[in-house]
Amino acid sequence: MDYNEFLNWTRGPALQIALMIFIFGVTLRLLEIYLLGRKKDYFVSRGSRLSGGIRTIFSRFAVDKSVFNTSAFIVVAGYVFHLGFFIVLFFFIPHIQFFKAALGIEWGGLPTPVISAIAMITMFTMLALLINRLRHPVLKFLSTSSDFLVWTVTFLPLLTGYLAVYHLFLPYSLMLALHLLSVEILLIVFPFTKLMHTFTLFLARWYTGANAAQRGVEL
Repeated sequence: MDYNEFLNWTRGPALQIALMIFIFGVTLRLLEIYLLGRKKDYFVSRGSRLSGGIRTIFSRFAVDKSVFNTSAFIVVAGYVFHLGFFIVLFFFIPHIQFFKAALGIEWGGLPTPVISAIAMITMFTMLALLINRLRHPVLKFLSTSSDFLVWTVTFLPLLTGYLAVYHLFLPYSLMLALHLLSVEILLIVFPFTKLMHTFTLFLARWYTGANAAQRGVEL
C-alpha cells in the first residue's frame, strides 16, 4: 500500500468504521445513563427544573475562588486547552468543509495562520498540563493508564494536523493520512473513556441544577 492508497483508506473505510463505532458508543453510553432512571419525587416542587438546569449548566463555568486560589494553573490551562481545541476543530476551514460535506451546513472560519497559532498554544498547554501531572505527587498517584491514553489520542490530531498543514517531516499525503488516522483513533476511543464527559458534563450539570431548583435551592 503506497501513501495515496493509505490516504484513500483513511478517508474511506477507516473513517466510516470509526464514525460507526463513535455513534454506537456514544448512543450506548447515553442510553445507559437514561436507563438508570431516577426515583419518583413525592414532595411539592418549589421551582422550575428547566430553568434551574439551564442556569446551572452555565453558572458552573465560573470557577470558585477557593479552587482558583489553590489550582490556578490547572484551571487556566484547562480552559485554554479546551477552548483552543474547540476553535481548531470547528473554525479551521478544511474542517468546516468536511462538516459541510457530511452534514450540509457550514459557517465562517478563521485564517490558517490564526488556527496554527491557536493549535501551537493548545499543544504547549497540553504538554504543560502533562508535565504538571507527572510532577505533582497527588495527580501522579491518581493518574491511570486511561488518563495518559486520553491525553495521547487528543494530542496527536493537533500535532499531525499542524505537521500536515506545513508539510513537515513526511510527505504531505502520508502526514495527512496519519492525521486522519489519529482522528479516527480518537473517535473510536472517545465513548469508552473520560472523553465522554464532553456529553455527560452538561447532562450532569443540568440534572444537578434541575433537582436543586425543584427543591427551591439555587446553585
